[in-house]
Amino acid sequence: MTPAAATYQIHPHNTALKLLLLSLLIIIFFVLNIATGSVMIPPGEIVRILTGHAAAHPAWEGIVLNARLPQALTAMFAGAALGIAGLIMQTLFRNPLAGPSVLGVSSGASLGVAVMMLFLTMPAGKFISISHVTGNFGVVVAAFAGAFGVLLLIMALAARFRNPTIILIIGIMIAYAVTAIVGILQFYSLKEDLQAFVIWGLGSFANVSWQQLAYFIPLLIIGIVLALLMIKPLNALLLGENYARNLGVNTRRISLLAIFTSGLLIAVVTAYCGPIAFLGLAVPHFSRALLRSSDHLLVMPGTLLSGMVLALLCNLIARLPGFDGALPINAITSLIGAPVVVWIILRRNQISVS
Repeated sequence: MTPAAATYQIHPHNTALKLLLLSLLIIIFFVLNIATGSVMIPPGEIVRILTGHAAAHPAWEGIVLNARLPQALTAMFAGAALGIAGLIMQTLFRNPLAGPSVLGVSSGASLGVAVMMLFLTMPAGKFISISHVTGNFGVVVAAFAGAFGVLLLIMALAARFRNPTIILIIGIMIAYAVTAIVGILQFYSLKEDLQAFVIWGLGSFANVSWQQLAYFIPLLIIGIVLALLMIKPLNALLLGENYARNLGVNTRRISLLAIFTSGLLIAVVTAYCGPIAFLGLAVPHFSRALLRSSDHLLVMPGTLLSGMVLALLCNLIARLPGFDGALPINAITSLIGAPVVVWIILRRNQISVS
């Protein structure tokens, strides 16, 4: 079933209420992300710190301002970016299973980073620390090049083979092939490099500092704005390329812009946070089901807000008190994302049967 195949009745007032509810959940989870962790900080103290006043315990200021606040902002923007990238790809390929991980885009970004690591460490014989990797602009370029290359390959195949199922299978095979190449590079890497790459691959929203956010957030905002500018053409593409052309849409130009936008969003998030699983696939489905619409005018902002909510929720669960440190974010996103997709599929099946 394609995203356009689901039929919903649109209720404008209910939609506005649901978007408002998502916005309130963002605020709640954002505050909980700052307050909750190995050290619990009272909400009143958080307000004092954020407003520039001294906290009851000086250590709380460093925890909030230097650790939890950047991490919460990173989770928000990463979740929104991955959700929108997944929505664009599902619309472009007219396939509900399209996403950064399924079609190999995240694997391509990982390949770019792995190649950069190998070339960096061969002459020096020593790996730079993981914090340097996630903050190095060269890694962003490498991840973007890998993701963009895979997307171009997928689009070239999509132009040749019109069957979405064939494209999906080829995309999965590309992901396997790219993963195999990454494995070969890891085999020839130093032990320190391999350990750092594995940690990077587990995903984390905690590796982006304030200095790195100065690049991370603006790049994602550019991609999100480009996606918002494509709302009308994407709506036309839901009904097929021929229909879009009859409406005057330059499908080739929109396809290239969609590739660039989704590639930018996925590459930046992957470079700074590692490959984040399932958000790009699950969030668009969650947004469509919640808003009961396939109209991108509603689904696009719904996906943006839903991505923020789910990413903040996953980050909160990963840092719950009682855990020895933070759990890998990919473990949490997969545990939450997989049931969401299964629930939506079963719910749609019940609607179609009734």
